[in-house]
Amino acid sequence: MEENPRMVPVHPTVVYQDMASPTNPKKVLVFAGSNRSDSLNRKLAYSAASALNKTGIETTVIDLREFALPIYDGDLESEDGLPLNAKRLKAIAKSHDGFVLSSPEYNGSFPALLKNTLDWISRPEPGEGPLSVFRGKTAAILSASPGPGGGQRCLRQLKELLEMMGMNVAAQASVPKALSAFSPTGQVVRAETAQALETLAADFAQAIGVHPAPGIS
Repeated sequence: MEENPRMVPVHPTVVYQDMASPTNPKKVLVFAGSNRSDSLNRKLAYSAASALNKTGIETTVIDLREFALPIYDGDLESEDGLPLNAKRLKAIAKSHDGFVLSSPEYNGSFPALLKNTLDWISRPEPGEGPLSVFRGKTAAILSASPGPGGGQRCLRQLKELLEMMGMNVAAQASVPKALSAFSPTGQVVRAETAQALETLAADFAQAIGVHPAPGIS
C-alpha cells in the first residue's frame, strides 16, 4: 500500500508540488485527462507522482478543471491569441523536464479533454518553434479502466501522438479492473498495481537522467 505524497501548494488551489529532492533539477508535470471528481485516472496520477518522488524526481500535479479551455479554434486564436488558461498551463509545462499523463479510455481512444489541452499548449507564440513546449522531453503514460483491457488501446494512440509531438515516451502502465485498485481515499491497494508504478517510475527516472533511490526497481 502506498503512502500519500506530501503536496505543498505553489499556486492557490491549482498546482501542487512535492519537494522530494530540492537539489535535483528534474521536474515532471503530472495530470489526468479527466475532469470527473472521483476519476480513477486522477487517483492513478497522484499514485504515479508518489512513486516518482521516491526516485528523487520533483513532481507538480495539476487538475485540468482549473485550466478550463474552449475547443481549439484557429479563428479564436487568430483574433485573441492563446486563452489565459492556455498561457498559464503552457508556462507551467515549459518549466518542466517531462510529463506523466494518466488517461481514461473513451470509445477506444483518449478523451477530447486531453487532446484539446495538448493542442492549445502546443501552439507556438512569437519567437517559439513548433511544439517547443514538448519537443525533446520525456513522457510516461498511464491508464486506469474499469474493464479488463486497462486502457491499452488509448495508450497505443496516445504514445503515437506524443512521439509525433517530439517526446520520448519512456514508460507506460495500465491498470485493468481499476474499481478495485484504489482505497476510498485514493491509495493503491493492489500489489501488482504498486509494482507497476514502481517499475514505471524507475524506467522514467533512468530515461530522464535521475538515478532511482534504493528500493525502486
